[in-house]
Amino acid sequence: MPKFAANLTLLFNEYPFLERFGAAREAGFDAVEVLFPYDEPAKNIAAAIKEHGLELILFNTPPPNWAGGDRGYAAIPGGQDRFRHDLRRALRYADVLSPRHIHIMAGIAEGDEALSCFIENLKWACAEAPGQSFLIEPLNPHDMPGYFLNSFDLATDVLDATGAENLGLQYDVYHAHKITGDAMAVWQSHGHRARHIQIGRIPDRADPEGGDFDFPAFFRLLDDLSYPGVVSGEYHPAGRTEEGLGWIRGA
Repeated sequence: MPKFAANLTLLFNEYPFLERFGAAREAGFDAVEVLFPYDEPAKNIAAAIKEHGLELILFNTPPPNWAGGDRGYAAIPGGQDRFRHDLRRALRYADVLSPRHIHIMAGIAEGDEALSCFIENLKWACAEAPGQSFLIEPLNPHDMPGYFLNSFDLATDVLDATGAENLGLQYDVYHAHKITGDAMAVWQSHGHRARHIQIGRIPDRADPEGGDFDFPAFFRLLDDLSYPGVVSGEYHPAGRTEEGLGWIRGA
């Protein structure tokens, strides 16, 4: 059985943020991730993680004003200073929270200049914090119009061009399906690069049971492959989070 994590930005949002850590532990998780931790002092999050014996798997780098705000700066020409400012802020949080991974978001951009900027910024980040694992993740153009990193082939090109050992791929079943229509084919082509996995039901990103993807079979495949990473539930619960966790209890 893979190791599972709960995304506490989307799951257990019946509770105030700091109470979600205890709710996740009570539901059987021993790892969590957070999209953007920056609205809460890092020491408070660290205390909740320690109190409940959890591991923080991942958080993202863009600024905290996610609702209607920018989707990162890593691929935006002319935004290098803002990218480095945000990356250093993320690293200050990482010093306290010790996340396994930090997801670097590309932002809204296109073209060769954006590609060069993205690679340059990734090289800088990986050299700035060589002991920290960073990830990039393709996001689908339906949910994230204009997002630069919108294909797994492009992600492979970026990883190869960056050439950093501490940079890997984040594979999301929902985004893979929305991008290509065949999430399993994407895994077969690119899964060997994946250091972190996120899941949500296809096609509606709800609780990952049923739908158009065989999650139990996927979990068995990960076991057969001795996948060393974590599978995180990043979805919109149809009801109370605790009522939709059959996907971990039956795995």
